Amino acid sequence: MWDGESHKRTLPIQSVTRKMVGRKLARYGTALARSGLRRFAPGPWMRHLTLTFRTLFKTPFVTGIAVVSLALGIGANAAIFSLFDQILLRKLPVPDPDRLVNLADPFPKSGSMLCGQAGSCDVVFSYPTFRDLERTQTVFSGLAAHLAFGVSLSYRDQSTTGEGMYVSGSYFPTLGLRPALGRLLGPADDQGTGTNYVAVLGYGYWQSQFGSDPGVLGRPLRVNGQAMTIVGVAPRAFQGTTLGIDPLVFVPISMRGVLSPGFRGFENRRDYWTYVFGRLKPGVSLAQASAGLDPLYRSIMTDVEAPLYKGMSDQFMAKFRMKRVVLTPGSRGQSSMHRDAQTPLLMLFSVTGIVLLIACANIANLLLARGAGRAMEMGVRLALGASRRQVMIQLLTESVLLAFLGALAGLLVTTWTLTSIAALAPPEVRDTLRFGLEPAVLVFAAVLALATGIVFGMFPAWHSTRTELVTAIRANAGQISGARSAARFRAALVTAQLALATTLLIAAGLFLKSLVNVTRVDLGVHVVDVVTFSIAPERSGYDSARALLLYGRVEDEVGAIPGVSGVTSSMVPLLSGGEWRTDVHVQGFPSGPGMDINAAYNEVGAAYFATLGVPLRAGREFTLADHRGAPRVAVVNQAFVKKFNLGEHAVGKFMSTRGPDSLNIQIVGVIPDVKYASVKEAVPPLFYTPWLQDTHVERMNFYVRSAAPAALLRALPAALKQLEPGLPLEGLKTMPQQVRENFSVDRMISVLSASFALLATLLAAVGLYGVLAYTVAQRTREIGVRMALGAGSGRVRALVLRQVSGMMLVGGGIGLVGALGLGGAARSLLYGLEGHDPVVFALAAALLTLVAFGAGYVPARRASLVDPVRALRYE
Repeated sequence: MWDGESHKRTLPIQSVTRKMVGRKLARYGTALARSGLRRFAPGPWMRHLTLTFRTLFKTPFVTGIAVVSLALGIGANAAIFSLFDQILLRKLPVPDPDRLVNLADPFPKSGSMLCGQAGSCDVVFSYPTFRDLERTQTVFSGLAAHLAFGVSLSYRDQSTTGEGMYVSGSYFPTLGLRPALGRLLGPADDQGTGTNYVAVLGYGYWQSQFGSDPGVLGRPLRVNGQAMTIVGVAPRAFQGTTLGIDPLVFVPISMRGVLSPGFRGFENRRDYWTYVFGRLKPGVSLAQASAGLDPLYRSIMTDVEAPLYKGMSDQFMAKFRMKRVVLTPGSRGQSSMHRDAQTPLLMLFSVTGIVLLIACANIANLLLARGAGRAMEMGVRLALGASRRQVMIQLLTESVLLAFLGALAGLLVTTWTLTSIAALAPPEVRDTLRFGLEPAVLVFAAVLALATGIVFGMFPAWHSTRTELVTAIRANAGQISGARSAARFRAALVTAQLALATTLLIAAGLFLKSLVNVTRVDLGVHVVDVVTFSIAPERSGYDSARALLLYGRVEDEVGAIPGVSGVTSSMVPLLSGGEWRTDVHVQGFPSGPGMDINAAYNEVGAAYFATLGVPLRAGREFTLADHRGAPRVAVVNQAFVKKFNLGEHAVGKFMSTRGPDSLNIQIVGVIPDVKYASVKEAVPPLFYTPWLQDTHVERMNFYVRSAAPAALLRALPAALKQLEPGLPLEGLKTMPQQVRENFSVDRMISVLSASFALLATLLAAVGLYGVLAYTVAQRTREIGVRMALGAGSGRVRALVLRQVSGMMLVGGGIGLVGALGLGGAARSLLYGLEGHDPVVFALAAALLTLVAFGAGYVPARRASLVDPVRALRYE
């Protein structure tokens, strides 16, 4: 048609569209004909996928940035999920694990307690109480007991040390397991004490040491020096019921007195050492089991055990008679690792989740920018009759494919992250967990990729399909078209990124400062040039007397090594995380009902304090003259002096571990409060006695000072082998290494959180740069007009940086609030500071501000260099 005023021909928009699309279709048809694909008629999803690949690879740089960002986020989350799954989610590989129930014998209770990896001291039962419950209960199809123990195994002159498991005859039947070979232990193997010399091998031990030889059945295996007959092999996937312990061998619990000389706890109701679990009968719920078991338990407490507690306060006895057995779900087994690892893992999962959110915000911004560039394409598709649903599916396919490509690349990040965690983790964690790509991790990465692609691709897809054809053509013709909603969404995403990055930087700063505080703790001992190791001769068949003689020979032999300036020993290893405690009666201190008279203790060798550089506050330390038969002596620390009101005249006072009527141990020395079990924990009231005055020490830890610890590490195995060829040497390391392992969890959290925080900051900076660069490109003509009207380059830079300031102020403020919450949640993991340290907050805010303005400076400078003439001709 003709326009009378301009005398220029204007075609209808539909005609323009048809010609444009016709030309494109003609080109596409020619390409298809040349490629020989005309005979192939792909389905709709194949067409979506083909077009998606072609679209993504048209912009390889943008696609690469998106894939790398997602790989970092998904990979980090998959790595933490691998640990999360193994420690907190994974159930025991037994039939119907949800029917298993853990039992606990809570406080108050008093007596000797052996607490290990399977749980704290408020969980363990006495052996007689377990047998009483096993005999009288009616709510479980089986009730079982177990206890881990250190084991030395010898088969045909090949020795192995590790962990074993004492188990009741009901252990395997309650779990419902079948053997991989032979048979498992049953009730017949648990009748009487010290009479059933049978053992079941752990599958891994059978595979590694016996080469999966089925002929091992019936052969003898020496367990802690005792010959036992191999009767079976545990199932392949079964590694016991305690996470953190992979038993090499299972033996009847009734054999503990034989394999642990000196043990007398089978009849003692105040000796707590057994961990107990059961399997619910069909149709019985956890609440019903608790209601059915509690009367039996309270009857035992009231009628049998309460009379044994003599001299206790009325308040203590009232609580004792009222306590109830505690039942909890046991599908994951019994392990203190579940409790100890929960907070650190949740914290790390939160951190990696924030990293993924920041990466996804970048992807959403990239998709929005790409959608703006494809406005003409979307308009043409919609004008030709494509439904909005079809176009959105195509765009979502692109975002999901992008996410899956990121997940595939993220598997490399997962592997690297798990390798780093393995290097930072404590030895017991490295030996327990698998740091590889397991099926559950792959499934998690796939699900996370799908969710990421859909959730963060939805708004860009919805926004891109709102474009009308006329608006798109005008925009491409150079007319100003607004997309305020998209601009606001992009700004909001960057603001959220800055907030999340602020939170992570502050959290990382708190963990790093906590780690610095831990490394600066005064241990009270000088361990720089000290090497430690341990031996357990009773596991190799030594009796108590021979073991005590061997300890002295080891000190003499090691002391003769060139360069050694001191040798000493202790029963409880220094800074290993474990401690021994007992009730103690002290001269002049009341020990009546309700009084707290508990203290930690250790048995040590001669010159222990001098070798470890511990000064004496008063008195003397132990010498070789403090042997069995000599007057019994003790050295106490300042916390002990304070608790028992010994004042300045502690030396010369008497104490006892057996009762107030037999004060037979004289305090001969006082030392400062030196670290005992943990670097982070407060030093408990502690007393030391010479192991030379004891009659039974199952295991001994040695400390050797040398100016050349590296050379000593090489010389010690040869020296011990020359002294006793068949004696395993365990835990050989330097004491600084032992100290680092004591707070390895703190170091792991600090390093990982700092790494993830820096990664999040980098991703946020990339997102900020991308949004500002896109904004400057969109406002090029506006900037040109401003400069043409007299605006200087400095004013233009300020215009862009003002946008950075606004997002930084809002995002930083939100991030500070988030950091307060995260710091409060992580307070239990911090040492020597609260969750709101002002220095850390200020430094994190300053660092992120510097990074943000650095990311914004390049677009700002580019804006200030715009040529007004070219800008007015833009597009």
